[in-house]
Amino acid sequence: MNTNKKCRIEADLIGEREIPCDKLYGVQTLRGIENFPISKFHLSEYPAFIQGLAYTKWGAAIANFGEGLLTKEQYEAIVTACKEIIGGKHYDQFPIDMIQGGAGTTTNMNANEVICNRALQLMGHEAGEYKYLSPNDHVNCSQSTNDAYPTAIHLGLYWMHLTILKPLKELISALRAKEKEFNHVLKMGRTQLQDAVPMSLGQTFGGFASILEDEIDNLEHAAKQFLTINMGATAVGTGICSEPGYAEACVKAIAEITRWDVVLTKDLVGATSDTSVMIGYSSALRRLAVKLNKIANDIRLLSSGPRCGLSEIFIPAMQPGSSIMPGKVNPVIPEVMSQVCYKVMGNDLTVTLAGDAAQMELNAMEPVMAQCCFESIELLINGMNTFRTRCIEGIKANEERCKSYIHDSVGIVTALNPIIGYKNSTKIAKQAMETGRGVYDLVLENGILSKEDLDQILSPENMIKPVNLHHIKPLK
Repeated sequence: MNTNKKCRIEADLIGEREIPCDKLYGVQTLRGIENFPISKFHLSEYPAFIQGLAYTKWGAAIANFGEGLLTKEQYEAIVTACKEIIGGKHYDQFPIDMIQGGAGTTTNMNANEVICNRALQLMGHEAGEYKYLSPNDHVNCSQSTNDAYPTAIHLGLYWMHLTILKPLKELISALRAKEKEFNHVLKMGRTQLQDAVPMSLGQTFGGFASILEDEIDNLEHAAKQFLTINMGATAVGTGICSEPGYAEACVKAIAEITRWDVVLTKDLVGATSDTSVMIGYSSALRRLAVKLNKIANDIRLLSSGPRCGLSEIFIPAMQPGSSIMPGKVNPVIPEVMSQVCYKVMGNDLTVTLAGDAAQMELNAMEPVMAQCCFESIELLINGMNTFRTRCIEGIKANEERCKSYIHDSVGIVTALNPIIGYKNSTKIAKQAMETGRGVYDLVLENGILSKEDLDQILSPENMIKPVNLHHIKPLK
């Protein structure tokens, strides 16, 4: 090879192509770049997926070396190249589109070529000198795209799952802090956007935290399935082109290097076309998104105004809200959280439809499923961090507004119902709606309760939890 040239020549089934000498990828990656100019979602922007590919190839190299299919020099060079990638190097050598035909073959070969050419350099050769080490014969030894690609997806998504737990837990902690801070603030609860009964503002935020806490276990359960992989399946699950015992050795190696409880699937044929693990985890992400969107919408409603809305809370002002209306400030952070949630819900539909496309022994639509899952996790991580730091942590209670709603509400008559009876309660509620006067004043005016008893019933500590006040009797 003439090292003075800017390009090297590589050949594949289709023919010869020039590859820039400074590139670690090869001819099949170049084909993928040219064939799939589909989106702006490039593999180089998904480090967890790239690391999943490197772990997969590292595990395969351990098993193949154990079977005597790689020399020590080849094995050590492959492993070193994989470790460099896992350490964050060479990401720019993965320029292919995440959405691609071929069931992930372009991605698998991109990894094979980058690892191979970097290994060749470590061995003292030039990139492209495949007689010393081959992307197909050595880096991809005992493998097919149909087991290496889904395994890399599983490993990458599991790593991303571990990453998403931190911002989720931090958001929950921020909501719990607001629960404690606002526990003394009495407000009106609402059902169907109508006045219901009193509760504390702290209970509102505690409810937000509680529904998100449930999603930790749900995500954990779904993510655990990623640790079951189909390495050794090769093309259709029969293990053709691999040595006896290779599958077990490869999976054991991956478990040891990741330190995760990775196991081999029970049925390689069934697993090779089954993408239900991605479907399940995407569904869990969608469920989280639905709850986050509910919280974001409630924050917008509670902060609406500031003078003509509910305005029970103040959220941090992040930016001017209008190019024409001076003084207007919009709830931009809850708004962007909702948009993140809508995108996650849309991605989940794509994952479901693509998962339904499995035919015979393979699902060729795995690339778009992987892209959607990785994107959804990243969006939720960024969304939750932004929601927490730029909104939730800075929320303040509008105590006077909350108090005025309680005072003016007809809904507090419900708290009196067990004491004064349904007939008296209905009478007071009707008078309040007809006159616009407060329930408190009308109860006293009608001589139904003494002020002392009424104050006890309507005290904050007795309004927000079950209490026994049957010792209080109406005056009439």
